[in-house]
Parts: sequence; C-alpha cells; structure tokens
Amino acid sequence: MNLGDPGAMRLLLDAVIVFTLLEALALWSFHAMTGRGLAPHDYALNMVSGVCLMLAVRAALDTMPWPWIATCLAASGLAHGLDLWRRWQRAAREKKERTQPFLT
Repeated sequence: MNLGDPGAMRLLLDAVIVFTLLEALALWSFHAMTGRGLAPHDYALNMVSGVCLMLAVRAALDTMPWPWIATCLAASGLAHGLDLWRRWQRAAREKKERTQPFLT
C-alpha cells in the first residue's frame, strides 16, 4: 500500500474510522451488559473529537469545500473542549470532597 496515494489513504482512514466506531460500540455494549468497564460518559466526547478529526482529514482528501472541513474541525474542538471542561470540573469536585472535613 502506497500511502502517498490518496485512494490508499482514504481506504486506511475509512478503516480506522470504522474500527473506532466498533470500539465505541464494544465499550458501550460491555458496560451495558456487565455494568463494568468505562461508562459512555467517560469516553464519548473523546471519541467524538477523534472521529471528527478523522472526518476532517477525509474531507480534505476528497477535496471537499472548506466549510465541510472547518465544520468537522470545529466539532472536534468543541467536543475536546467539553471533555476537558468536564474532567476539570470532576477533578475540582473530587479535590473539594477530599479536603472537606467530615461532619460528625
């Protein structure tokens, strides 16, 4: 496979996108069936961000108009920002819980 060939890159990128979506489905199914593993809210925004980045690259390889690429990049950035904000809020909440004295 010559990765300099746009067709080969498209095929590889499509395979990675499909694998990523199957991974998300497997994680969700495992958690839904067993109650173990990662809950969807722990990884969904990260997955969305990554898939949107891959879709932006895919759109660029297909020489789609720039608004399509910009939309994918903006969606990726938004999902990434929301993911960081949620993690930051969770860390602050956990820190606050650890430092509060126990009420007896």
